[in-house]
Amino acid sequence: MNDANFWQLYSEAVLTTLSFFWKALWAFIIGYIISSAIQVFVTRERMQQTMGEAGKKSIALGTFFGFISSSCSFAALSTTKSLYKKGAGFVPSLAFLLASTNLVIELGFIIAIFLGWQFVVGEYLGGILLILFTWLFVSYTRPKELIRKARRRLNDREGEDKQDGDAPDWKDKITSKKGWQQVAKKYFMEWGMVWKDVTFGFTVAGVIAAFVPRSFFQALFLGAGSQNPGFFAVLENTIIGPIAAFFTFIGSMGNIPLAAILFNNGVSFAGVIAFIFSDLVVFPVIRVNAKYYGWKVALYIVGIFFAALVATAIVMHYGFSLFGLLPENAGATSPQSTERFAIDYTFWLNMAFLIATGVLAWLRFGSGKKQKSQSQHQHHQHQGNNDGDKGKHKHHGGHNHGGGKQGFTEKLLFWLAILSYIWLAGGIIVTLFVSSSG
Repeated sequence: MNDANFWQLYSEAVLTTLSFFWKALWAFIIGYIISSAIQVFVTRERMQQTMGEAGKKSIALGTFFGFISSSCSFAALSTTKSLYKKGAGFVPSLAFLLASTNLVIELGFIIAIFLGWQFVVGEYLGGILLILFTWLFVSYTRPKELIRKARRRLNDREGEDKQDGDAPDWKDKITSKKGWQQVAKKYFMEWGMVWKDVTFGFTVAGVIAAFVPRSFFQALFLGAGSQNPGFFAVLENTIIGPIAAFFTFIGSMGNIPLAAILFNNGVSFAGVIAFIFSDLVVFPVIRVNAKYYGWKVALYIVGIFFAALVATAIVMHYGFSLFGLLPENAGATSPQSTERFAIDYTFWLNMAFLIATGVLAWLRFGSGKKQKSQSQHQHHQHQGNNDGDKGKHKHHGGHNHGGGKQGFTEKLLFWLAILSYIWLAGGIIVTLFVSSSG
């Protein structure tokens, strides 16, 4: 590779990353607004009360509550742990975890943009199948003693969570300014949890799109590029997909552009679906589960999830094939083949939802400052008495996304994100020189 070719590829990689994010921006915003609103108006206590031991109703409710919850893997792990510790059944808790990372609204928007409607249908139908297979495999393996020890470990290590108490009714919240201020706070918390994954994931997708040849994917994934791969090729793709996800360790929102790259390079429908479903079998997630429940339970969970996602991907692949709905690789669209930053529907949607973000920013940072100041003044005299309790809640809450539970992973992702910004900034400069010299 000569120097001129490298700089052209560098420019192409950065422009691809930026165009990926530009195409997805409005979907991120609308998804996180909806997710944040639901999290504010539906309390965890109300979810826990209806999620008892494994049964059709409890698992269905766990799936529904996961569907309307956050898509951030670490947030989902933390919420799942709290629900389970408070008495929710093991399988309903796993159903909540799977649904909250695979069935959420914003994920469907991003998949539709990058992969098309077949993958949206595959994501949601496959997500339900994933939960059913997990229920089936847990029922057959009967890990009762393992589950009992996991709950006892949680109670011994963390004690009791602070209860929500008599939370205001959602109807009162939804019509109050304070309720929407809480939505705004959640919205920026959502971005705070995913910006590192999204930055690194989109940057890696751009690099792979520009620098990695199609022959690499054909060597790694059997039958890549074939419209009718054999069964063993499909099976191999469903196994290699999760392994690839394991080494990228990017969250569910950040790996969709990578899934699009895989599909554009001929990887089978089953392999791409398995890759998308693999955000809960990556090492950072296994490590967090091990801290919550112990390594035996963490490895049991990842084994069950892996078996369930392989089975789901294969069933979805051949189910779609049976009805003639498998998408063709050659028909996959890519930002490289179209104008990247046109004044089209994407532009106007982005403008509209950036304005919505501005309103939320005003509610979060610019509105109610006087109320906050007065509240802080009123409670200042009680600060000394509450310091000890605050320390306990900080220890027992288990929701610190940047700290103890996954501190190393978060720090690593932070620095990878910073390096990604440096890479992108350099690419923009290179692009200016490439375009001017051309």
